[in-house]
Amino acid sequence: MSEVIFVGTSDAFGAGGRRQAAVVVRLAGGTVLLDCGMTTGTGMAALGIAREEIDAILISHFHADHFGGIPQFLLASLYEDGRRRPLHIGGPPGVEARVRAASAALGHPLVDAERNHPLLFVELSTQGEVEVGPAQVSAFAVHHQPDACPHGVGVRCGNERVVYTGDTGWFEGLPRFASNSQLFVCECTQLVRGYDFHLSHEELVERKGEFDCGRMILTHLGSDTSARRGRLAFETADDGMLVRL
Repeated sequence: MSEVIFVGTSDAFGAGGRRQAAVVVRLAGGTVLLDCGMTTGTGMAALGIAREEIDAILISHFHADHFGGIPQFLLASLYEDGRRRPLHIGGPPGVEARVRAASAALGHPLVDAERNHPLLFVELSTQGEVEVGPAQVSAFAVHHQPDACPHGVGVRCGNERVVYTGDTGWFEGLPRFASNSQLFVCECTQLVRGYDFHLSHEELVERKGEFDCGRMILTHLGSDTSARRGRLAFETADDGMLVRL
């Protein structure tokens, strides 16, 4: 049985005092981290999740609250953990250049000669599944700021499948990507319609009947949705929440 741990469930601004986007997915063959916001290292430490456990990091898009924690993750893997196992990083086209640029900008450039473990970058495709570490991974286009190269991510191992939206506003076809998943992790930043590039609880309620998935949990909660956790029409995630599939 696989399990999912929500490390960070807030929006970009830490609404409700919670951490930024990061979800650990433990599969039969290994462990995948969906997004790695700036607070991920602290969150994993608080929850007793070792960096060494992570086989692959999958990035939904290039906003700091979703991939800004990777430079510190890599630095700690090198100097704190002495990691030797391969680490896969999958993301939108240009993922390697973006991670290297972010690391350099934050003062910790990646020097491959110093690294004792393979660092393997994979560009995810919207045309089918690719193997990334222990999982078969697919990507799908979403409605978010184009310059961040956004996509949603599906992670499959055997018959188990987890789908994660990353950041997105509503678009026709979203329910189709969630179908046949045991768990659909869906962003819900807003309570009511507002900013076009994020989903609202209002829209999801209106479209609730279109989703055909085993379990649907809302994350990336903004201040309004965070304040109403437990009183919304859908299950909501909290930092540290564990779900078994």
